[in-house]
Amino acid sequence: MRAHLHGKTNRELLTKRTKKMKKTMKQHSFTSQLKSLALVFGIALTFASCANEDVAQNPTNPNEDNDKNLTTFVAGDEAKTRTSLNYNSSDFYWEAGDYIYVKDDDGVLQKSSNAPTQKVASFKYRVPGKFSAHTSYKVYYLGKNSGGNSVTISTNQSQTAPDNTAHFGTAGDYGTATANKVTGKQQFEFVLEHQVAYLVFQPYASNQILQNCYLTKIEVTSNNDIAETYTVNPTTGALDASAVTDGDKIVLTTSGSSSNPDGFPLKTNSASIATNGAYMVIKPGTHTLKVRYWVKDVATGTEGTITKAFKSFSYDENTYYDIDGNLNIREYDGDHFYAWDAQEQYWKGYEWTKNLPAGIGQPTLKYGSPGFTISMNYPKNGDSRYYHKGGSPGVRFDATQSCVDLPNANEMSWYVMYGDSHWDNDELWVTMGHLHKGGTWLKKKSVLQAEHHYDTEKSADGSTDMRITVKSYSKPNSSVALSAADAYNYFYLPAFGYYPDARWINVGSGGEYWSSSCVGISPYGLIFFASFISVNGMGPSGGKRAQKFSDFGDN
Repeated sequence: MRAHLHGKTNRELLTKRTKKMKKTMKQHSFTSQLKSLALVFGIALTFASCANEDVAQNPTNPNEDNDKNLTTFVAGDEAKTRTSLNYNSSDFYWEAGDYIYVKDDDGVLQKSSNAPTQKVASFKYRVPGKFSAHTSYKVYYLGKNSGGNSVTISTNQSQTAPDNTAHFGTAGDYGTATANKVTGKQQFEFVLEHQVAYLVFQPYASNQILQNCYLTKIEVTSNNDIAETYTVNPTTGALDASAVTDGDKIVLTTSGSSSNPDGFPLKTNSASIATNGAYMVIKPGTHTLKVRYWVKDVATGTEGTITKAFKSFSYDENTYYDIDGNLNIREYDGDHFYAWDAQEQYWKGYEWTKNLPAGIGQPTLKYGSPGFTISMNYPKNGDSRYYHKGGSPGVRFDATQSCVDLPNANEMSWYVMYGDSHWDNDELWVTMGHLHKGGTWLKKKSVLQAEHHYDTEKSADGSTDMRITVKSYSKPNSSVALSAADAYNYFYLPAFGYYPDARWINVGSGGEYWSSSCVGISPYGLIFFASFISVNGMGPSGGKRAQKFSDFGDN
């Protein structure tokens, strides 16, 4: 898939990091960027020093071991099994307010009486209850919002600062472990195994317009649940899943905090975890994901999305995945506006690239918007930029110049009737140095052909050749967002508007695209707005988009 869903292959989108991979992880045929969150090579009885000076080792008093009413459960060493992540080292740490739960000899799920008060590499938990009947016990970490027997992977997650995973505990991170008795002590040791998967986002942009913008949120939808509620089974001790309402979508908010009110900056042209690294907790499993990066131009207030679609992929527990963050926003020139089948583009000699004075050069701002201009140098009769004349009433007349390679009227009718057009008022694109949003998603030609809904010689009724017989087709536009399962099968057409004369109108609200077909003096074109999509005859003199659909990701 091209830039219109930015649909690269999974090989391109999930790039492998071989450093410290989990030994039991299955190998995939493509390279996926994977980092293990639990490299368990054994249980250590001592605590190694931490390289991070701001991370304490164990802020509890070792003499607390003598409290006869509590049992010590020792959590952590340098085995990367804690609850917040250091991306570069793969190290995990316990955060303030992280409690554990352990089922005692009476079958009661006991909450630890203490928790860290700061970020620590290891911790000695004190747990009430009796622990003398067995040499090992099941330990549960249920996050920060648990009522004591359940945990929920949240559909609404929030991160206050780049490269910060302190929100894992509230987002739904959870883990289990087997705590084993230490000989000669009323003490058990355990290594936590995280049971969730993690998505890591490092958005960046080469386009200068985007580098002045901020990431406000990331929206991930799936073909199945990626959010879930898990409850401790009182009989088996297993964490049983029960579906969450609308569990197929998670929104990670990165704006609104006191430190980052506008969101995370997009000021780099390469991935930088420190600049805007964002993390999401999801349910492990095989998912087909659609990711929408929400981007805002603070100066203008314009906010919209850049969408990426991913094919089905297995996201394993206890593992994190780098998701493609290249915000290669759709960027289009202003040179593909033509009167129907004209020899030259609509503003030839007055192109926007020449930076001509207002009133002379091509208008680059929507008519009526702040700073808009008009230009009387639009094509006139006798100009090489004027439309191709020569048709006769009721006679087929095919394009031979600028519109010759465009879809014909029959082909466009299939897009209208079977392309399942979905209006999208949020998807961003750039043209002539300005940020815009608005357009429609259509099924790709290959998908239509596979569904037997495409024909060059006949229109969508299966019998009429629109190149000979005048006919039109129209259908309401869907306002429902594309599902993750379908997104990879669609391409995006921006709402370029058009030039009726000296003005540029309907930018962001409507799109008009020429076909290669004309009957008489009325050439066909595709037109769409939020409410409908149609193919019909149009006036030939206006400057509409003359561009192959393959340029927009159709294949």
